[in-house]
Amino acid sequence: MNLPPIVTELPDFSFVLSDFCQKLARDLGIKTSQIENAVRLLNEGNTIPFIARYRKEATQGMDETQLRATEDGLARETELCDRKRTILRSIFEQGLLTIELSKAIAQCTDRKTLEDLYLPFRPKKRTRATIAREKGLQPLAELLLSQQKLSQPVTAILQKYISAEKEVPDAEAALKGACDIVAEVWSEDPGARQWMLEQAEHSELRCSVRRGKAEEGAKFENYFDSSERISKLPSHRFLAIRRGIEEGILKADLAMDEGSVVNRLKARFLKNPSFEFRRQLEATVEDCYERLLHPATESAMMQKLREKADADAIEVFARNLRELLLAAPAGPRVTIGMDPGFRTGCKVAVVDETGKFLKSATIFPTPPRSDVAEASRVLLELIHDYHPTLIAIGNGTASRETDQFVTSLIREHKLSVTRVMVSEAGASVYSASEVAVAEYPDLDVTVRGAISIAHRLQDPLSELVKIDARSIGVGQYQHDVDQSLLKKTLDREVESCVNSVGVDLNTASPSLLAYVAGIGETLARRIVEFRDGNGRFETREQLLKVPRLGQKAFQQAAGFLRIRSGRQPLDNSAVHPEQYKLVGQMAKRLNVAVDQLIGNESLIRTLNVADFVQEAAGEFTVRDVLSELARPGRDPRSEFRVVSFSDAVHEIADLRTGMKLQGVVTNVTRFGAFVDIGVHQDGLIHISQLADRFVQDPADEVSVGDIVTVTVVEVDAARKRISLSRRTQVEKS
Repeated sequence: MNLPPIVTELPDFSFVLSDFCQKLARDLGIKTSQIENAVRLLNEGNTIPFIARYRKEATQGMDETQLRATEDGLARETELCDRKRTILRSIFEQGLLTIELSKAIAQCTDRKTLEDLYLPFRPKKRTRATIAREKGLQPLAELLLSQQKLSQPVTAILQKYISAEKEVPDAEAALKGACDIVAEVWSEDPGARQWMLEQAEHSELRCSVRRGKAEEGAKFENYFDSSERISKLPSHRFLAIRRGIEEGILKADLAMDEGSVVNRLKARFLKNPSFEFRRQLEATVEDCYERLLHPATESAMMQKLREKADADAIEVFARNLRELLLAAPAGPRVTIGMDPGFRTGCKVAVVDETGKFLKSATIFPTPPRSDVAEASRVLLELIHDYHPTLIAIGNGTASRETDQFVTSLIREHKLSVTRVMVSEAGASVYSASEVAVAEYPDLDVTVRGAISIAHRLQDPLSELVKIDARSIGVGQYQHDVDQSLLKKTLDREVESCVNSVGVDLNTASPSLLAYVAGIGETLARRIVEFRDGNGRFETREQLLKVPRLGQKAFQQAAGFLRIRSGRQPLDNSAVHPEQYKLVGQMAKRLNVAVDQLIGNESLIRTLNVADFVQEAAGEFTVRDVLSELARPGRDPRSEFRVVSFSDAVHEIADLRTGMKLQGVVTNVTRFGAFVDIGVHQDGLIHISQLADRFVQDPADEVSVGDIVTVTVVEVDAARKRISLSRRTQVEKS
């Protein structure tokens, strides 16, 4: 048998940046030069928000999504290249690296194919094939693999391998062991593994309930006896199946067309119809499929489905989180926060316009105590003393009862205060966190919760950044997905939201400052410590006096930080200090002071972009500066609105089919949207009920925080399921 030539020197393999840039540019539909410049800026330590906002000339306007794709693609490619080097060295040191294999590894573009190429050379556990090799049966296996006409009788060939010492008692045992080696070799063939995975795409995932688990796993009953084509299996259904498997309720397997697949594998592996061991090799193909290839394919397909489902779920979570973080802020108003409860009472906290805690109390307006008179007296006293314009009520336990009490009090006393239901998602996590303890060390956990509810109404973004984004319930199966990828994605989304809105340098908490481009947790703490010790910042430049905050961090962060009523009026805008000189030139051209230019749209419209394009500022930058000067510090968030829950509906029992109600969207998934209609249990608008027309993606119709009008379609009080619709003509589902 002719063996391919072995490489005698370890090939020099390195990452080719130009190839990566060209490929990614094609994938994103942009120029290679844009990717090259983005990679250079990233390698220089620039953050994505900074590049997207202040380096548009270099990237020709690449947005954050494209920049993230570049950063992720670069990381993946670098990791793939590192793995290639490790694999090449491992195979080379085994003395088995051929020119053909070296080339295949170098040209490989994905991790799975790379690992398939390495599989025959990877150190293995003790298998039937390794045991056969230990018995000296490798030469016989190679003879079987060659499928060439035998030069000796079959019995004579097999006789050579019979050995009592090696535990090969007879010819049958020798042949069986050699076939085990052949089966393993075939199962490790990269082409065969890839072909099997392609066949799996057209197969079905078959589910069934484990014996004795039907009652315990009733919530998975839709999957007790089900099958669905892999290519059409939605991510959310796979996530549900996976949870059922992990909870020991369901079992699932890959249902392939075994007869057809095995026949095609025989055609692939069996080359010589007249080979003396043809019958044994046909049986070996069947064994290879059943024992090795099918389980490996099933595992690979489940992993592929998992990765796709994880990515899908994380994308949904990130999109919902963004909508929640960018929810309209009520703004700087005195606010009362209320954390409702039955047995332990309702915790009440007052905060001023800046969010500073003023006073707290505990009232019992609901059962079992129902001390409405005393609760009214305490709440009226707080309203009289602090003149709040808003009352934020947490939407958890006893929320509707508390809301009803507050509503009656407002009506009875004709109070000019607005009550608003606020999501409590993650509030308990914050209340017991180190951040909350540091902020309010002398307050009870429940009081911290009431303060947080008030803060969430004043400025959702500033408050929600204090907790792990994974604790905010705006995703699907968020506890089942890849947690490291989830955290990375959500942290990016928080960073993007914080920098798009901008941060008040003199009032921001360390939690909020930590998400500003270039700062991070350590510098955020140092900024606050410096502010506490030296008083408010009067200019952005003063940031450079903060210990360990250098020019690079200042460059990245400055444009996203705001200083109200400071010495430099531009410090309260998104104009970067790099362009203050440019603004000075604009003001000089109009013969006005800089502060007279800021916010003067009619004056700014008289300026010509081309007049200010220069080496230090291209057209992108000039246009951005003019836009910011026209509307300085513009908040991208929408206007604050309040949902009006029906006074006649407080719990599921109050719902009737056909009711039209107002609610707020709390979560958007691939299969629909959940809506809080004020009954302690969110209702579901299935994707088919979101609009009169066909809806491909629920996110095209609604977002978290949207106030919507819905019709009650069906109510299942026992299972706490509410079906809603936004269609004009509603039919019971």
